[in-house]
Amino acid sequence: MRVVIKVGTSTLVHSTGHPNLRHMELLCRILSDLKNAGHEIILVSSGAIGIGFGKLGLRKRPTDIPTKQAAAAVGQCELMDTYDRMFREYHHTVAQILLTGDDFSHADRFANFRNTLARLLDLGVLPIINENDTVATEEIKVGDNDTLSAMVAVHIEADQLILLSDIDGLYTSDPHKNTDAKRICEVRELSPEILALGGGEGSALGTGGMKTKLHAAGICMEQGVDMTILNGADPQLLYDLFDGKPVGTKFLARREPS
Repeated sequence: MRVVIKVGTSTLVHSTGHPNLRHMELLCRILSDLKNAGHEIILVSSGAIGIGFGKLGLRKRPTDIPTKQAAAAVGQCELMDTYDRMFREYHHTVAQILLTGDDFSHADRFANFRNTLARLLDLGVLPIINENDTVATEEIKVGDNDTLSAMVAVHIEADQLILLSDIDGLYTSDPHKNTDAKRICEVRELSPEILALGGGEGSALGTGGMKTKLHAAGICMEQGVDMTILNGADPQLLYDLFDGKPVGTKFLARREPS
């Protein structure tokens, strides 16, 4: 399978702004194992700004654009260095691709992206994609990596998009506030009732939340790509998902009748 896996800041970065090495090491080991099994893996990774503000000694995630861009520039170096070191232990080569919204809307630039990505996969490389936060502005940014990963998955004709989040899946209500909330195992249609479960923003470090994940699901489902939300704190759930076990919340794509 060709699979796009998006991992959120809350999975990669401690609240201190420093890398969560335990989560990252386990994630890299499992993704390496899935590659060894013959799957094509494309990783969309958040975390640059979160790591950057920690490395710069800032007390909290910046809110102004120049400081965000500075933190992204610093954090992206640290993030890729960590990935490179960890994947190298399992004899896998990684490559960095930074994108903005313009790269999808300009035909030549998008063709270059697709050609480069295809060649990297042919060469057995594991591409790691992030939004280019150092140059992205409101006019050209995608906005969040849930949406970015959905756009990548659709345009490269992936078999599935997997969002690794800080929650087990989509629930009937906020499980942090309601102990009776039930996980929804499967979604076939983004009904108004389902969309209403989107709620608000994500963690203090990240930009996403369930609302952006449902938006990503809409992009994928409309274009024939399945999407699953899993808890990134337990990357071993990826094995269960690839084995066909009912984990997380799976959003089943619309498919034309044969």
